[in-house]
Amino acid sequence: QVRVVESGGGDVQPGGSLRLSCVASGSNLNIRTWNWYRQPPGKEREWVTTTFPDGRTNYADAVESRFTVSTNNSANTMYLQMTNLVPEDTAVYYCLGLIATTSWGQGLNFWGKGTQVTVSS
Repeated sequence: QVRVVESGGGDVQPGGSLRLSCVASGSNLNIRTWNWYRQPPGKEREWVTTTFPDGRTNYADAVESRFTVSTNNSANTMYLQMTNLVPEDTAVYYCLGLIATTSWGQGLNFWGKGTQVTVSS
């Protein structure tokens, strides 16, 4: 059974940094894309980043140049390094893995349960 779990959220002051982690577990994982989404309080869930197997990452305009994704493919882990945080970054951050359990499968979406990030002075 495939599971995706986020960690690393917390409270931080404006201008601060935080690193989130996302780990996928299960057998025969083939991660087609890694994604971060976030849901600010009272708003819809919004896309933040997408990372492809070749390492390319697309970023939402709101986080470009402040957020950086890295991956440890051997550990099925993705990181989101967030810097220069602003109150508008306050949200529940969700990891989404498009994961196949065969080498030829297109994969299914697996969501984590989210981790809270609060940026406040």
